Amino acid sequence: MKFEVLSKEDMNALSRELSRAGIMNSRFEVDDEEVFHQAVLRGKYRELLNSCNITAVEESLESIRRAYDEMMKDWEVGQEKSVEELFEESDVERLTLVTALVEMGVLEEGKNGLKLVKHVPLDDVELELRFPLEEIYDEDEDKLKCFKIVTEVSISKRYYVRVMEVDRDLIEKAIQIAEDYATEESRVNAMFAGMARSLMADMILKLAEEYPRKDRLIEAIMEREPLEIGSEAGSVQVYFDEDAVESFIKELQSMGYLKVKGNRIWVY
Repeated sequence: MKFEVLSKEDMNALSRELSRAGIMNSRFEVDDEEVFHQAVLRGKYRELLNSCNITAVEESLESIRRAYDEMMKDWEVGQEKSVEELFEESDVERLTLVTALVEMGVLEEGKNGLKLVKHVPLDDVELELRFPLEEIYDEDEDKLKCFKIVTEVSISKRYYVRVMEVDRDLIEKAIQIAEDYATEESRVNAMFAGMARSLMADMILKLAEEYPRKDRLIEAIMEREPLEIGSEAGSVQVYFDEDAVESFIKELQSMGYLKVKGNRIWVY
């Protein structure tokens, strides 16, 4: 199981906290590339209304129309509105609209927010709409000609702390400690991964008592795939292959749970 953190400092701090709690862990960094394909549509509002008959575009323009009406209601030239007023409900269309108005000089930064410089009809507002390519790629090919396809590649460093434990109590303690450092998504994933590791370890150690030969032990383990734990409300199913089982046995040996010599296995 592993936790993702947002900085090298957090990675080091989390590793130290885990070590102080007696939890085996290691740190590692990954150079990551993420690729995003987007369909981009640019033009004045009135032009976009009839540019292509695609549901995603129509819904986005309708949301922008509602946002414009709400924002401009009772907004006098020279008056400022706070960011909180403008973004009562954070959404992509509202951000798109505000960005467009700032670029056109309709809005400018004031002392306490954004100031209205002049009134401009929504029909004349130059907008840039962006959609994940998968949202529209199955539309009619002729309709897609109005879009420009933009591919963005994000290159970044990602930081992780891996926990090498199978004991349930230590896994739960690690998840608690990680609350102050790790991303929420990685904590949730780690919770299920930790559950799977603990379940896998319990099964291997139990079967190793019955099958002291490694080749037969692995066969017995594979016969039990997938492992499952749960209740009426839901379950966790654990799948694995022989290479993963071999690796897990070696990990249990390194942690002192097993001794492997040739094809023989002893449980401590």
